[in-house]
Amino acid sequence: MTEMRTLKVALLGCGNVGAQVARILIEDADALAARTGARLELGGIAVRNVNAPRDVDLPQELFTTDAETLVKDADLVIELMGGIEPARTLILSALRNGACVVTGNKALLAQDGPTLYEEADKAHVQLSYEAAVAGAIPILRPIRDSLSGDRITRVLGIVNGTTNFILDQMDSTGAQFADALAEAQRLGYAEADPTADVEGHDAAAKAAILASLSFHTRFALENVHCEGITKVSAADIAAAKDAGFVIKLLAIAEKLTDAEGKEGVSVRVHPTLLPREHPLAAVRGAFNAVFVEAENAGELMFYGQGAGGTPTASAVLGDLVSAARRLVLGGPGRTETTTGHVPALPIDAAVTSYYIGLDVADQPGVLARIAQLFAEHGVSIEIMRQTIHRDAESKTESAELRIVTHRASEAALAATVEAVKGLDVINSVTSVLRVEGV
Repeated sequence: MTEMRTLKVALLGCGNVGAQVARILIEDADALAARTGARLELGGIAVRNVNAPRDVDLPQELFTTDAETLVKDADLVIELMGGIEPARTLILSALRNGACVVTGNKALLAQDGPTLYEEADKAHVQLSYEAAVAGAIPILRPIRDSLSGDRITRVLGIVNGTTNFILDQMDSTGAQFADALAEAQRLGYAEADPTADVEGHDAAAKAAILASLSFHTRFALENVHCEGITKVSAADIAAAKDAGFVIKLLAIAEKLTDAEGKEGVSVRVHPTLLPREHPLAAVRGAFNAVFVEAENAGELMFYGQGAGGTPTASAVLGDLVSAARRLVLGGPGRTETTTGHVPALPIDAAVTSYYIGLDVADQPGVLARIAQLFAEHGVSIEIMRQTIHRDAESKTESAELRIVTHRASEAALAATVEAVKGLDVINSVTSVLRVEGV
């Protein structure tokens, strides 16, 4: 009987995810060997502090601060350090040494993915990153492999659990943003500094990765229009609910044709109103989901836990088994295809419906003037609702106007809003949010 090959694995980083990956590699060694055809030997774990307390009890002799040497001796490298450096340098070193790499580093992939992909192609090794988007949800491999014979037209994703939890709390309890954020931090869903989540930066990095795979073109973080949820108020949530919508932070990548007839892809992250019957509207708490539209497959949705040590470790191990199999069987590694070369379109090219909140004077003719201004700019109104507010002390009245438009270009909508601000009957434009799924 032929002796089973041993593949040495280097693990860079031992946080929540890294610790669970190490545990599974040790505890499930026999099962992983049966699936891959090789023994996966954990050669070491590179960390900044070998004596730091950890939630998982792991052999102390595995820990080292010498990541460079660990990488040089490995067949497979798992990078879970996060950040740009030294992760970038270590990954490049691993690829150039002929090692397959598994990473969950969405920020690095969004910022400098093309360099890493090119190095993997040159070395004929595999660079895998399922854990970089939506945690445990298998979404990147289905887009890359299962839908490779189809044409994806649009991807909409709830890819950040922190913001989904906050918006869900605001929707279900009526909480203000600050209170919902505090609850997310108390439960461990949000960091002490939640900027990357609530400002949309985390989702934007994932949107760039999803767009790159979906449209076979390399998109970087700079190609993604990004807006966070910090300006979403309890009043916006309540008004959306009253109109039959829920507000979600969506990552959207879709193929469009701009006003000049140029075909391209719009990649954007922003708060979005969804009809409550839309599948993504039912995604609650810190869960993630990705909704894919393809020419032949139609509509598909992938749903599950988008974060957490054990769920994300599942995605890492899936990539690791795939890479190990390729090393055992031989042949080049599979990363991505970049045959599309579709340009990134600016946000002005996006076409969607809009929700606009206005504080207006309560006097005759206001609605007609606003409707006429919308019509002049080519933006059609689908729903218009008015609520009268009376101030008992000043004995004055004002009106709150909520408008949902038919689909229009971002450029047309922006021009309309600027024109509306100039009307003497407008006290303020309280909110402008995009609407999908109508």
